[in-house]
Amino acid sequence: MKFILTTGPSLGGKIPIHQIHQESFIYRINGAHGDIQSIKFQVKVLKAQESKAKILLDLPGNKVRTSNLTQGIKLEKGKEFHIKSENFNYTNFYKHLKKGMQIHANDSVFLFEVLDSNKEQITFLSHSSGELLNNKGMHTRGLDDLPFLFEKDKELIALANELKLDFVGASFVRSADNVKELTNLTKAQIICKVETIKAVENLSEILPLIEYLLIDRGDLSTEVGIENVPKFQRHIIELANFHHKKVFLATQILKNMQVNPVPTIAEIDDLYTIFKSGVYGVQLSEESAVGEYVKECIEILDLMQQSIKNEKII
Repeated sequence: MKFILTTGPSLGGKIPIHQIHQESFIYRINGAHGDIQSIKFQVKVLKAQESKAKILLDLPGNKVRTSNLTQGIKLEKGKEFHIKSENFNYTNFYKHLKKGMQIHANDSVFLFEVLDSNKEQITFLSHSSGELLNNKGMHTRGLDDLPFLFEKDKELIALANELKLDFVGASFVRSADNVKELTNLTKAQIICKVETIKAVENLSEILPLIEYLLIDRGDLSTEVGIENVPKFQRHIIELANFHHKKVFLATQILKNMQVNPVPTIAEIDDLYTIFKSGVYGVQLSEESAVGEYVKECIEILDLMQQSIKNEKII
């Protein structure tokens, strides 16, 4: 079993990776956070901590995010608010929107309705209360006409080539052509992320082109509905196993352990099911990047793996 561990202020920061390193670990850098120079520095820090570390640079992909917000936007249910077009990482976002479209923001924590969009700003009606922060995703279901790679993706691909990184994560893949486009640009192995309904629909054409895929349950849930994630997850794993491809599973694997030293029983039960489903590995995200109990998370993964290996029927 392989484990992808997301680095950040906790792992790679407070906890050097040599303190927890195992040969089966892949260390993930989330390319959505930080500029090119800071990400380049992060790679050098990780390599200094563990020279043999395998590194995955996860491309942000064509996920529209809030950008250059100096302060959060206060949201009130039933109230309008505006975001300038320049405050998105894709400034042409307004061109793809129509009145009445729904936006699921910040991993579906917030729901907005488009009232108007133009070159200057987009006007939304908020169906949620809270605060929308910088660098948060803005997801519109069925919006498939965005460019596959944004400019930052291309810069990160060049960086991965320069630094001879082991893996790049292909985000928001929708077709085999997307995979072919990335294959022509990168020297690293591609981990193809399945997080759109189009990727699921085109999976039979995508699978022959790749060796690794990763099911991102968070972004996939915004496309298919959270109640449908389990059946989609099972379908993707079964199809990938049939084609002898290696599958990683991500999103909230040990979410409770981000702030608590032990997992919930439900998380352990889910982890058992995941390990028995034929996956190649799992990915920790916030649990290792910003979590307070990184070492404990790894201990739980190791314990579960050992428990299944030694499993006996009583």
